[in-house]
Amino acid sequence: MPARIEPLAITACSATSALGRGLAAHLEALRDGRGGLRANDFSSTPLDCLIGRVAGVEDTPLPAPLAHWDCRNNRLAWLGLQQDGLRDAIARVVTRHGASRVALIMGTSTASIGSTEDAYRRLDHGRFPEDLRRPEIHTPHSLTAFLADATGIGGPALTISTACSSSAKVFASAERLLRMGLADAALVGGVDTLCDSVLFGFHSLELVSRQVCRPFDTHRDGISIGEAAAFALLERADSAPEAPRLIGHGESSDAHHMSTPHPEGRGALAALDDALARAGIDAGQVDYINLHGTATLKNDEVEAKLLPRFPARTRASSTKSFTGHTLGAAGALEAAIALLAIEHGVVPPNLGCSVPMPETANWLALQPEMQRIDIALSNSFGFGGNNACLVFARAGVGA
Repeated sequence: MPARIEPLAITACSATSALGRGLAAHLEALRDGRGGLRANDFSSTPLDCLIGRVAGVEDTPLPAPLAHWDCRNNRLAWLGLQQDGLRDAIARVVTRHGASRVALIMGTSTASIGSTEDAYRRLDHGRFPEDLRRPEIHTPHSLTAFLADATGIGGPALTISTACSSSAKVFASAERLLRMGLADAALVGGVDTLCDSVLFGFHSLELVSRQVCRPFDTHRDGISIGEAAAFALLERADSAPEAPRLIGHGESSDAHHMSTPHPEGRGALAALDDALARAGIDAGQVDYINLHGTATLKNDEVEAKLLPRFPARTRASSTKSFTGHTLGAAGALEAAIALLAIEHGVVPPNLGCSVPMPETANWLALQPEMQRIDIALSNSFGFGGNNACLVFARAGVGA
């Protein structure tokens, strides 16, 4: 098993999704059990489903000095940077440590592919239309490169694209960079916007529900797709004694199948075991689990195999029926939700689940619950068996 790691302080955090802009909007929706999904009004041709669309992205142009980065994904990233005092927090960290000592690690599954789709739809004699002849946006690294330009961060800059685990794995990468002395702080996060490739791609796999997704419900029939931008600033714990902590992370790749998890959950269990070992805790100390819970038949069936590791007092829920599955942004968004659970003592409900799978009933929170949460786990399991588990704790707990 891996060795225990030194906890890292999370000195700032932000979330923007279909639930609204900023952490306060997310907390209110979670407490009220109010989801943000709406009828699909995004795809280029009709598709009968619900989506988690962020309002106002189209009305948020980038500032003139950043206009060459303009695309929907980078607009959402820019919108996310404006929430929860994040830009000021980034500026303070850059001033404190120096731009070259702050790392930037972003997770995304599609980056700015929506603009590339648009370019192909509007080919001009075989060439991209003039307004989209900007190579910097037609690359998976577009998001990270844009954010480096927008924030002035000059340290190691990485893009992680491992499907739905992308922006959970950024936390693990940041911890390693700080532990090895390659950075003193890191801005991590994930941004993914809606696009035809995702909507029609999942539809072609027969994985998209026509109604609000129902994670862990006996009658679940597929995912709802959303978009989000979520960020966190990580620093060494002594820089912020009262800040919540990242105390553990675990990763695995079972490579069982391109789109189906290992039937016994071996990869997920390996990631969980590593996360608990790095945190120096056992499963009985976890108060809340933000489950990956996509509401597909196989994903929920396999993830449910992890729950018997935990005592019945541990509460669990998937929050994808609130926001939709935000793909490469899901790990960071759900990390932010786990941190809200710790700070405010709220267990988000497993919205939309009326007939829980029997094997999950002991743990699932079907209504919002208020209780003290000291340690929260967040699961992210992606295509190809890319698995990541994160462990967060209240300051002074698990240290």
